Amino acid sequence: MQDKVFMQAALEEARLAAAAGEVPIGAVAVLGGQIIARGQNRVLRDVDPTAHAEIVALRAAAYATANYRLLDCELYVTLEPCAMCAGAMVHARLARLIYGASDPKAGAVASVLQVLNHPRLNHKMLVTSGVLAEECGKILRDFFRTKRT
Repeated sequence: MQDKVFMQAALEEARLAAAAGEVPIGAVAVLGGQIIARGQNRVLRDVDPTAHAEIVALRAAAYATANYRLLDCELYVTLEPCAMCAGAMVHARLARLIYGASDPKAGAVASVLQVLNHPRLNHKMLVTSGVLAEECGKILRDFFRTKRT
């Protein structure tokens, strides 16, 4: 139940990104049952190829905790993270990743690559996938359908 509540918060960030003309992906970082940071895609607004929702949320969470190690944090993301974002999560030492829709083109958790929990990497985290997957996928499909027309 709590996963759905936090994923709804990530979806709200995705809606805000879409309203700004960005690909609608949102993220929230949670510590102790409280949202401590929010992120949404900002690559166009910030003219920054690294400004994915996950990176924006991780940066804000690190600032909020005054620590780049986010050992007890959970990250809720509307789309399966890419390789860059998955790598950042490993370096941040997240406790858990929760994502909505799978990304068959660039997903680096299970779909295309398996960056998280790779046996040769030094950090493992719990992963929960498919939370509100239909709603998370729909916001992306609707966004790109509108772009094409």
